[in-house]
Amino acid sequence: MNVTSIPFGTGPGNVPVELYTLVNGELSASVCTYGGALARLLVPDRHGAAEDVVLGYETLDGYLADQCYFGALVGRVANRISRARFTLDGREYALDRNHGAHHLHGGGGGFHAKVWRAEPGEGADGPFLTLRCESPDGDQGYPGNVVVTAVYTLLADGLRLDLSATTDRPTVVGLTGHAYFNFSGRMDRDCLDHVLTIRGQRYLETDAELIPNGKLAGTAGTPLDFSTARGVGERIGEPSEPLAAGKGYDHCYVLDGHGFRSVATVEEPGSGRCMELFTDQPCLQFYSGNFIPDGLPGKGGTVYGWRSGLCLEPQGFVDAPNNPGFPSLTLVPGDEYRNTILYRFFTK
Repeated sequence: MNVTSIPFGTGPGNVPVELYTLVNGELSASVCTYGGALARLLVPDRHGAAEDVVLGYETLDGYLADQCYFGALVGRVANRISRARFTLDGREYALDRNHGAHHLHGGGGGFHAKVWRAEPGEGADGPFLTLRCESPDGDQGYPGNVVVTAVYTLLADGLRLDLSATTDRPTVVGLTGHAYFNFSGRMDRDCLDHVLTIRGQRYLETDAELIPNGKLAGTAGTPLDFSTARGVGERIGEPSEPLAAGKGYDHCYVLDGHGFRSVATVEEPGSGRCMELFTDQPCLQFYSGNFIPDGLPGKGGTVYGWRSGLCLEPQGFVDAPNNPGFPSLTLVPGDEYRNTILYRFFTK
């Protein structure tokens, strides 16, 4: 089997944590059972030299202290929930307030901070790792007992992440993966030379705290327009109210099309590494790593800094539980939440 594991320390409650590595041809991916984090991802450049292209930590201690959600699976609801509250079926629920006045990425004890149960396997598409996690009723303030499954499958030319969840009472669920990519393979460099295309020409307007106001704005003619390929750093420094709010890019794009489709492409000119992103979700959060602290110790002695990596997070509409005009994130018994993300790699 092309899946191996090593002990990776002890997590909360003295639960053992493991680091699993999947190998398929030239690609290799390592996943930590703490937070379900994508800890390493080796991808070849145009000359066939494979290097790690995701930010993370060398040891479990880094993940236990992490404030950036490096590589983590986040939820119950990814992104922000205004005032850390929402109303469902006439009842208001107070969530963990872990981001100023708001709730972020499922709260301080969200899925990024739990130890997932792992089961490796091998299928027709390649080696895979199935992770499972239970979130009890009241966890971080959310109603219902929720069971979440995440399956990482390493393909010959990419990595697929299949997320699913069920509940025993009405609740809200919106999961995603929070990998930070730097396709140069040099994590001590910023990601501003990466060339990005996003297949979406609208984004969610927000206030100064990045909470959506319920309106959609067009990207045409603004620094947020990535409808054609453009360098991440090309317009990031321009005077712009949306850019000022996030100190760079931290915006939720409403994607074109429906169903499972190609929604974004990233190219790194120096290495020739490229990634095409596919999803079945309606939105994509693009974050340019604006709050990575300078001097943060990373893997292999590398020191991370401001904008060392970028995130492309397929998800639902941000703060949907507080915006009746947005597609709902409500999950009810008998239904299943699903989110499929495919990172396909190639070179130029």
